[in-house]
Parts: sequence; C-alpha cells; structure tokens
Amino acid sequence: MSVTERSAGPPPGPQTSLSGWGGTTTSRCRLLGARDSNDVIRILASDETARAGLIARGAGRSYGDAALNDGGDVLDMTSCNRIVSIDRDRRLVVAQGGVTVAQLQAALSRERLTLPVVPGTGHVTLGGAIASDVHGKNHHHDGALARHVLAISLCTPAEGLLEVSPESDRELFYATLGGMGLTGVIAQATLRVEPLPSGWVAEDIDRTDDLDQTLAAMAGDDGRRYSVAWLDLLAGGAGNGRAVISRADPLPASAAPPSGRREDARALERRVRAGRSLGVPRGLPSVLRAGRVRDFNALRWRRAPRRVRGRPQKLARYLFPLDSLERWNRLYGPAGLIQYQFVVPDGQEAALMRCFAIVRERRLPVYLAVFKRFGEAFGGPLSFPLAGWTLAIDIPAGAAGLHEALASLDDVVAGCGGRVYLTKDARMSADALRAMYPQLDRFAAQRERADPAGVLRSDLARRLELC
Repeated sequence: MSVTERSAGPPPGPQTSLSGWGGTTTSRCRLLGARDSNDVIRILASDETARAGLIARGAGRSYGDAALNDGGDVLDMTSCNRIVSIDRDRRLVVAQGGVTVAQLQAALSRERLTLPVVPGTGHVTLGGAIASDVHGKNHHHDGALARHVLAISLCTPAEGLLEVSPESDRELFYATLGGMGLTGVIAQATLRVEPLPSGWVAEDIDRTDDLDQTLAAMAGDDGRRYSVAWLDLLAGGAGNGRAVISRADPLPASAAPPSGRREDARALERRVRAGRSLGVPRGLPSVLRAGRVRDFNALRWRRAPRRVRGRPQKLARYLFPLDSLERWNRLYGPAGLIQYQFVVPDGQEAALMRCFAIVRERRLPVYLAVFKRFGEAFGGPLSFPLAGWTLAIDIPAGAAGLHEALASLDDVVAGCGGRVYLTKDARMSADALRAMYPQLDRFAAQRERADPAGVLRSDLARRLELC
C-alpha cells in the first residue's frame, strides 16, 4: 500500500501532551501505536494521517522537538520491539525499530556479543538511534552507529516498505542515517555486532588543572577504545575547564575481577540493562542551583585520582553512567534543560577556545559538560559527527541570556565548519542549519522521493524548514 492507495486508517483519537527529554517543549498530538511494519504502512496510507502529518517516536529521549508533531500524529514505536535474530557466527543482529539499546545489549550479551557503538544511555530505541546516527565514547575509534548498520526496512509514504542498504539504494540509505525520521519510519534494521570479551573495561583516569591541560591531554590519540572527559565549567579563575579524563579498553575475561569471570549470562544481562534503582518524582521543583553544582563539581574533581591506570570498571556503568537514576531530567524542575552539543573540525581550535570563552563570559550555568574527540565523518547529509572536538553542555532552560549566548555559539560553530547535533537541539534557526549542514539539497531530494506529499513532519522539521 502506498500514498496513492489511501485507507480509512486509525479512528480519530484524543490528543495527548508530549515533550522531549529536555522538557522545554510540549506539543498536543494524537498518539498512535504500531506492532509491525504492516501497521505502520496502513497508518501512513490513511487520509487522516496524511492531513495531520506524522512522526515516529521511540523512547522519547530526544532532548528537543524531533519526536513531536503539534496538532498532528505521533507514531509510538515501542511495541515494535522484537529481536528477530542473532547470528553469532556471522556477527549480525536483526531487530525491530522499537527495541531499546539496553534490551538489545542484554540479548546480545547472552551470546557474548555487543553492539560496536552505543550512546550514553541504553534507554533509546534502535530506530531512534539510527535516525539520530548516535555516537558513543569510541567515535574516534569506531565511528557512529551508521558505520555498523547494514540494511534498513523503511516504511515510506510513497513506496510502502522498502529494504534499503548501501548496495540497493545508497542515497536513501544514507539520508535515513541521521535523517531524524523524515525519510520514513524505521521498522527493522540489520547491524554488525562484535564479540563481548567480558562485562568490564580497564579504565585510565587523568585529572587536569585547567582547560589548556585538558586540551593537551586529549589532543593525542593514544589508541584507547573509549575516551571522554568531564569538564568543570563552573570553576572560577584558572581552574575553569579543569577535567577528569577517562580512557578505557575492553577487559578480556581472563583479566576481569573474579566476580566478572564467574558471571553467567543472566547476571551480565542485569548489568547491561543498567537497572534503575532510583527515580526522580514528577513535579519536583528544581533542586539544582549553580552554587550547589559548583560545590559538587569541586568535590568531584578533588576526589578523582590524579592518575590511575588499568582500573577495572563495570562496562554498563562506564557506558551508561546516568541510567541508574530514572528520570534524572526532572532534577532541573518544570522549566527543563537545554542540552547543546556541537562539533568543531580539527584545525579550528581557535574557534573552540572562542566557544569556551562565550560560555565563560556569558556566565552560563553549565551543570554538566562532556568533552570528546570525534573520528572521520561517515554517513548521510544530516549525520552529525565529523573529525574534531565535540562538547555537550546541560544548562537550565530558564538561565538568563541563554538563547542569546547559544545563538552566538551557533555563529562561531557554523563559521568554522562545525555543526550542532539535531537530536539534542530545541531552539536553532533554519538559517543556522543551512550554514552548518551543506548537503541539505541532497537530503531534500531523498525526502521528496520517499515522501512527496510531506506526510512525515515534526516540530523540529517545521522549525528548521526541513519539511
């Protein structure tokens, strides 16, 4: 069934309020459900959905408005969560788009396999991860998720269910990787996986005293699989930009702690799921204040060792540090938070330093800052990573002067050939997008082909003039 074969579709239903993970944007949408690709195609082909427009939504972990469609339809994909097959010999997994990374990792761990790339939380769906072309702490080594996706079952308004791969339909395949759900609904995907040596990593830690030390320590590639730095951007004076840098490699089973060597698949599954033992209640007023966070950051920095080598660390805790606290975003209170992530290319360190200066000069209350290196770009026209430096910062949405400061950062980032991550964006302009992503015409051509009637649309797409 295609866009030319309209059906009655789902009956009109009541609207519900949905928001992104940052909690800054709320939209009234009609929420629809799907169990498989047949349901998705039927919904896409309905007259009701064609009028309202539709965007797929997974676990709701996009920070901004990527999975919102105010006044229209939102397709809840979380019931399409079946792991179709795991081929241990060929190191392949086939899964529906609504399965979460945590669920997938848990199932793979029973076969002593793992995804090569995971984001900073396991509570995102596979379809959302592909549509965002997520990256992890190992991009400099393994690239983003796009590099490991072999094929996608894509439900499009124009042509129904398509099986796309780099061999069968290269342009549509790559436009879908990082395409924010605007080329079709990802019903299923085939990914390359790899052996899981153990449930542990060997972690090196270095503590730096200022931003110059941090940049120097991270500039070189020491060959470690994972690399990430926590930055203190609330510290005053010369200490601003001090960091705790963590690098790690997978730990073989023979070198894992005794508990790790004895661990059976079920126990490993519990760890990979990163079970959430604590939760933040709904309606809590903001408990975070700049002074409190500044004191916490100082304590965290002081307690970190100056230099440690080869410390065993649980893999799930290392990869998903915040997943033990359910709904941690509520700590920011009802106003929510903005997470702003950008990348600037190698050779543009002067622009990077200017970005840090803007944060400092505007006195932005950055409560969390994560700093990483990216490897070579790979993927489609809306894929975010490129070789260089990336910084992600969490800021209370109500901070004074926030939007003006972020607009200034946009100008610096775009001016040096960098870009902002759309999955975390909640406020960028269409002009800024055009300056940062030079292959928008390539993306638009595939979108026009897959969805000429513009059925697939979102609040983000309208704001950035992608639909």
